[in-house]
Amino acid sequence: MLDSLKSIDTRLFLFINSHHCSLCDFIFYWISYKWTWIPFYLFLAVILFKNSGKELWKVLIAVAVLIVLTDQLSVFIKDHVMRYRPCHNLILQSQIHLVNGECGGQYGFISSHAANSAGLALFLILLLGRKIKGIVPVLLIWCFIVSYSRIYLGTHYPLDIIGGALLGFFLASIIYYFYKKIISLQLKIKT
Repeated sequence: MLDSLKSIDTRLFLFINSHHCSLCDFIFYWISYKWTWIPFYLFLAVILFKNSGKELWKVLIAVAVLIVLTDQLSVFIKDHVMRYRPCHNLILQSQIHLVNGECGGQYGFISSHAANSAGLALFLILLLGRKIKGIVPVLLIWCFIVSYSRIYLGTHYPLDIIGGALLGFFLASIIYYFYKKIISLQLKIKT
């Protein structure tokens, strides 16, 4: 069962990774680059400020805790599962299209990019999804293209992405739950 799942994962990776072009290389390289998204994060911060007001600091603490957890747990899982990234797999190396020769660390399961973006996307969807029209598809598309870029660039298998997204969703749900509990406790104390 596990071998057939890995085989499907490898074939899907090779299929996605084999469809590339010069312009796409440029675009997906920058989509995957962490500093590219600073304007987007500032845009989200403005939205959070407008919708949270003086409670913004609590939201930012929750987001910071979420990102630290998704990032550090994904690295912890990588270091313990020790599944080579496709670009470090000696059998696949000759078949992989790498952009700018960048591969990343030795291990890839699970994707930190996917965990971080999925976690942030779900937390913000839970927080703002009913208040701001259009925010849900924007966050889902952002999460998808960041995650897809990792496969396109040759640094992650699809299951690395799925595992990262599941971790991000799980942690976002927990952080949001505790965030809401703290807010409701504070309201009870004030009344």
